[in-house]
Amino acid sequence: MFIGHWAPAFAAAAVSKNAPKLGTLFIAAQLVDWGFFLFAIIGVEKMRIEPGITAMNPLDLYHMPFTHSLVGTLAWAFAFLVLLLLLKRQFVTAGIAALVVASHWLIDLLVHRPDLTIAGGEARYGFGLWNYPAAAIALELGITLAAFLWYVAKTKGPVMPPWILLAFLLMIQSINWFGPQPIEASFMLYAMALISFGLAAWIASWVGTTRRHVDDRGLAGGGPRR
Repeated sequence: MFIGHWAPAFAAAAVSKNAPKLGTLFIAAQLVDWGFFLFAIIGVEKMRIEPGITAMNPLDLYHMPFTHSLVGTLAWAFAFLVLLLLLKRQFVTAGIAALVVASHWLIDLLVHRPDLTIAGGEARYGFGLWNYPAAAIALELGITLAAFLWYVAKTKGPVMPPWILLAFLLMIQSINWFGPQPIEASFMLYAMALISFGLAAWIASWVGTTRRHVDDRGLAGGGPRR
C-alpha cells in the first residue's frame, strides 16, 4: 500500500485536538518505509524486482526484518513515542503518533504477499490483495478518501490547502499504479520513494499550519496552531 498508509495520519488528526501536527503524522505513517529504503540503500534490508510476483507490482520484499516485522514496526513506534515525549512532553500526543507508526504493519498485512514476519523469522504473512487489483485499489482509495474527508470535517481553516494535498497524493498514487514499472532495485528507485514521502510530508506540514481541530479553542483571537 502507498497513500493508504496516510489514512491513519488523517484519522489521528481528525479524532483528537491533542494529535501531533499533520506533517508529523505523515512522517509517522510511513516511518518504517523511510527506514526500509534507507536500509536498502546501504544493503541492510533488501528487495528485488520479480515481474509477475503480484498482479499490481513486481516488488519481491524478501529481507526486511528490522522495519517490516511486527516486532520491528513496534520498535520504530516506541522510538517515535520516546522522541516525541522528549520533544513535546505530552504522552497523549506521543501515543497517538506511535499508534500511527504501528498501523503500517497492519495495513501492509492486507495487501502484501506473504513477506511480512513477526520477528524476522521464517514464517511469512500477508493476505495478498495486490493480486486482486480491483479490491486493492478500492481499499486504498476508500480508506484514504474517508480519512481525508473526516479530517476536513473535523478541522477548520482555508479550503484549498487540504485539497492540494489530496491532489498530490492521488497524482503519486496514479504514477505508482499506472506508470512504468521498475526494472531493477536501484538507488534511483529508493531515492524516488524517499523524495515522494518527503514531498507529501512537506505539503502535509503546510496544510497543518493552516488548520486546527474544531474542538481546539486556542488562544482568544489567535490563529490556527496546526
